[in-house]
Amino acid sequence: MADQYQYNTNEEKIVKDSHTKEIDLINRDPNHINEDVVKVEFEDVIAEPDGTHSLDGVWKLSYTTFTVSKYWCYRILSAIFGIPVALLWGFLFACISFCHIWAVVPCIKSCLIESQCISRIYSLCIQTFCDPFFEALGKIFSSVRVALRKEV
Repeated sequence: MADQYQYNTNEEKIVKDSHTKEIDLINRDPNHINEDVVKVEFEDVIAEPDGTHSLDGVWKLSYTTFTVSKYWCYRILSAIFGIPVALLWGFLFACISFCHIWAVVPCIKSCLIESQCISRIYSLCIQTFCDPFFEALGKIFSSVRVALRKEV
């Protein structure tokens, strides 16, 4: 908790900027959002069934080629496109947040306020006109008796 706040000489709380927080360079997926999606290993893609095996040297070289090319291709692509794509996603989520904060939530709140007003008027109309009518119908039909007889 002491890491979240800094105190100046006037004893005021100053919240640290969330953009400057330290990031974990070891665990880069702490919420496990890519747990099942991109964990593709050599054995998940290439497998030789019993009775159909290549030469051991070819198998080892294929494994090394697959693993190293996947590793470096990802690193090169992330080095070239990582920052522009991060900028794009940051812009997109900023726009979504802006729309949600400044348009969606106020619109929903406005609709809720208006619907409460309409709900009260509707409830008043039902209580004024429909309730007495159905009470009268209930009293009219309350003396009706139904008897079932089984005829042979």
